[in-house]
This record gives sequence, structure tokens and C-alpha cells, in this order.
Amino acid sequence: MRSKGQETVIALFRTADILRRHFSQTLEPAGITLQQYNVLRILRGAGPDGLPTLAIAERMLERTPGVTRLLDRMEEKGWVSRQRSAEDRRLVLCRATARGLDLLGELDAPIDAADDVVVERLSDRQCEQLLRALGQVRDGLENEETRE
Repeated sequence: MRSKGQETVIALFRTADILRRHFSQTLEPAGITLQQYNVLRILRGAGPDGLPTLAIAERMLERTPGVTRLLDRMEEKGWVSRQRSAEDRRLVLCRATARGLDLLGELDAPIDAADDVVVERLSDRQCEQLLRALGQVRDGLENEETRE
């Protein structure tokens, strides 16, 4: 490796890929993707008022340009509903349906178990240290994005 920094960046990429595969395998039997699961979690947190499409996109773990297409597929599966705002016709409010919330409820335990597997070799102190370090990485990159 050229530097310890380069080694760290490559380790982050490899770890992110392994995490993505780990959670995708957990969700696969339920027929839901990581992005779809993320949207349902966001909408469950929003409650019955729902959220506009752009607010969902901003809260997603992975930024995706195709949020509308993602929501189209989720609506076809009966997991979300969309309704145009009466006050502002440009605004589309999205809500998790009962079917989507039921699916999330079924996935809570398997996802909790998958979370536990990821951190089982780390102490609480190591988790805190990792959280701080990752936060610093994100903060630095977000500051860099705002300067560009």
C-alpha cells in the first residue's frame, strides 16, 4: 500500500461491501432489497403523516438518483402508498402501508440478529471508538462536498 491512509480507505470499502452482502442475504428471503428496507424504515419512523419523496432521498443510507422508480416498485408490491398534496400539487407524500409495516415487523428480529453478528467481536468501548472515527471521516467528507 502507498500509505496507511490508503490501506484504511481500502479496508472501509471492503468492509462496506461485506456489510452490504451480509444484510442483503438477511433480507433476501423476504424479497426485499436493502434500499427498499431502508425506505420502509424511514417511513415507519415518519409515522402516519409520511414524508415527501425528496425527504426520503435525503435520509437514505445510500444516495440513489432513482428514488421515484424505487418507490414505484415498492408501491406495486403494496409496501408504500403515495398521495399528491392538496396544498402543493408538486409534493408527493409517501407512507408505509400496513403490509409494509407488517413486513418490517417480521424483519426486526433477523436484522437485530444480523446487527449483533457484525459487532459481536467488538467491546462497547471499541464500538464507541469506531463510531467516533467513522463520524470524523463522514464529517470531513461532508465538509469537502460543501466546499466544492
